[in-house]
Amino acid sequence: MYAVFKTGGKQYRASTGDVIKIEKIEAEKGATVELDQVLMVGEGEDVKIGTPYLEGGKVTATVIDQGRRDKIKIIKFKRRKNYRRQMGHRQYFTQIEITGIDA
Repeated sequence: MYAVFKTGGKQYRASTGDVIKIEKIEAEKGATVELDQVLMVGEGEDVKIGTPYLEGGKVTATVIDQGRRDKIKIIKFKRRKNYRRQMGHRQYFTQIEITGIDA
């Protein structure tokens, strides 16, 4: 069984046991979190789609880690104008393991 859920402005598809990195949520390592913005739950031909969210649908997960992704370099450059700018950004993430899916 898999679920499509929304958190941090992004959508993720996950099954029980999957380990994924999502946008940072305020939770400590080892804590259990419930994600209730479930868009779709399905397995094979049996698929339930919400409008926009499923009533009573939730995904439970355990927080494995909090961290930061690799650095993304932002470079602004205009030729022959002596204009050069360089910046970097590291986005925070929360790594979770999906423990249960309820439709």
